[in-house]
Amino acid sequence: MSPDVRLRVSWLSRVVILFSSLSHAFYIPGVSIRSYRDDEHIPLLVNKAYSDTSQLQYAYFDLPFVCPPTGNKHAGFSHASGHSVALNLGEVLRGDRIKISDFEINMGQDIDCQYLCDRVITREDLKWAQQMIQGEYVIEWILDNLPGATSFVTVDRTRKYYASGFKMGYRDFDPATGKEMYYLYNHHNLVVRWRQAPGRAGDNGGKVVVGFEVYPKSINVGQRNATGCPSDVSGDDLEPLALYIPGNITDLTERYAESSYIPESAVDMDDGATMTIPYTYSVYFFEQKDVEWSNRWDLYFNDQAESTFTHWLAIVNSLIISGILGAICIVIWGRTMQGDVKGRGDGMLEEARLKLGKREKKKSGSGFLEKTSEPSLEDDLSSDEEPLEEITGWKLLHGDVFRPPPYGGLLAPLVGSGIQLVFMIVGLLGLSCAGILNPSWRGGFWSVGAGLFVVAGGFSGYFSARVYKTFGGQNWRKNTMMTALLFPGLLFTLVFVLNLFCWAQASSTALPFSTLLALACLWLLIQLPLVHLGSYWGFYRSSAWEHPTKTNAIPRQVPSQAWYMKQQVTLALGAGLVAFAVLFIELIFVFKSLYLDKSSYYYVFGFLSIISALLSITIAETVIIATYIQLCAENYHWWWQSFFVGGASGFWVFVYSVWYYATRLHIDGFVSGLLFFSYSALACAVYSLATGTVGFLTAYMFIRRIYGGVKVD
Repeated sequence: MSPDVRLRVSWLSRVVILFSSLSHAFYIPGVSIRSYRDDEHIPLLVNKAYSDTSQLQYAYFDLPFVCPPTGNKHAGFSHASGHSVALNLGEVLRGDRIKISDFEINMGQDIDCQYLCDRVITREDLKWAQQMIQGEYVIEWILDNLPGATSFVTVDRTRKYYASGFKMGYRDFDPATGKEMYYLYNHHNLVVRWRQAPGRAGDNGGKVVVGFEVYPKSINVGQRNATGCPSDVSGDDLEPLALYIPGNITDLTERYAESSYIPESAVDMDDGATMTIPYTYSVYFFEQKDVEWSNRWDLYFNDQAESTFTHWLAIVNSLIISGILGAICIVIWGRTMQGDVKGRGDGMLEEARLKLGKREKKKSGSGFLEKTSEPSLEDDLSSDEEPLEEITGWKLLHGDVFRPPPYGGLLAPLVGSGIQLVFMIVGLLGLSCAGILNPSWRGGFWSVGAGLFVVAGGFSGYFSARVYKTFGGQNWRKNTMMTALLFPGLLFTLVFVLNLFCWAQASSTALPFSTLLALACLWLLIQLPLVHLGSYWGFYRSSAWEHPTKTNAIPRQVPSQAWYMKQQVTLALGAGLVAFAVLFIELIFVFKSLYLDKSSYYYVFGFLSIISALLSITIAETVIIATYIQLCAENYHWWWQSFFVGGASGFWVFVYSVWYYATRLHIDGFVSGLLFFSYSALACAVYSLATGTVGFLTAYMFIRRIYGGVKVD
């Protein structure tokens, strides 16, 4: 490897490492470290239950088989249990419902066992608990902004890592009957890891929380003391608590004696039987000197070391694909385009006119030909005397290449919405690489994304108006309303319809009506005026983009196209497959974090930013090649084609999501499947709008550049 290549690789490696380190080192600006003194209360917050096999989430206190809040206040704390914690927009969008619990946790105070409550449940509640255990739901509790974690150790016992949340229970076979039984975790060992606070707070006895682990256990009702706690919570041979209510066979026979329906088991009958579930917990504090407060999230990134090589492989794959396409673009530009422009483009038609004039004078002086008008260029090109080089290919389209496309009034708002999404995506990636957006700011990614999307409405209106004006549009108000209402309106409608299904399931995934109203206000009261202001500036204060060639009054007829050019959809999908190949490897980690392992966090935004930059370059190169092939075929309908070629990789991302659903996920239920495919399609539409806009602008700049070198009147 040459020294300059090693230098480039080393520089790139340092950039990625810097981004990765920044994502761990920085937290939200303005939020200081929270330290606790001995015996000071640390509030434990309960959030929700979620599963990798379902898109439906449930607020913790909405579950009928957990301890409800008592409404009591903790010492030195202003809010009572059950009080809802103020949430940002992102937390509500991701289904969080955070409330204060009744757990009594004080810094440095170990509790061997503390009784919480006895929860009485019916058969219906028991069936719900069994279904959630079967669905592998996990619970999320929060202590000092850290989610309660399940601790794991690697096979070689060299490294420890966390998985956010802990399971509700488990399934096992009853050794006596051999039937499958459901067991509920009703005792929780809470382990809080702390260290001395940095700076002056630590000198004054302050301590900070650097780890929060939850070890659940299932303990049967029997063998409990007067306080309600088991006699021995640390024993390994304790009988677990089975979710089972025995049925009364006599009552079953009498109840359904005159009915044609007879339940198959006691679980199906409604006999009013109940079951009591006792809940207890233990608290243990351990000092952890080798973990800094700023690095306490590192253990949640469990695949950091193992996946680094794969991320580099994704970058190398992207570089290879982008490099091959770049070489093709260099050939097109350096040999074909520049050769055409320099060899036959500059002054080509003027030279033809001079030759025609000399030929006319020669023929007139010899008396062989008399003309009353100047000979045409076509007559000279068909002559055998002093033949001129024929004008072919893309140069023939100079009078039609900038002809406004059909349905330009739709393309302009799409490009404006694409610019809006590009601004949002670039902003999110930049803030994530800087470490401002990280797991410690719960919901920050969605909140900032919504804010950037609304603010970018001004850019959307401006670019949409300029494109619309370039197409010759006159009704700028209509274009403004389409830009402001088309994509956001479809987005809001889809979210509202899906919300109805979530409401029917009593899931916390459903957005509250107040949140929907707030989103509508952001859309109609903030973004709409910004789009209108940007459109006014782009239409009246800015001129239309000037083109280097004039457009003919009569459109040129497009000749018969080759087989691969006739089906433009096929051409676009084929080009989109190239861009998808750049994104494919990194997409594996994104899907795993979103769907397969919701307890993990996607954190490698440095790698994702590099992949995104290479993806944009690849899309630009693909669009240049596809546009040049189209122009060489004397087809000037490139406006929509460039947009479709740029956004076609979104189709393959959706195909990948369908394959991922069928082969990797185990999502059950109609509503969960509907949510998965609807939000996947929405994400792919956002991706296609952004990449389609990149392709459109690339093709526009490319064509302006090449036709700017050919001087024709």
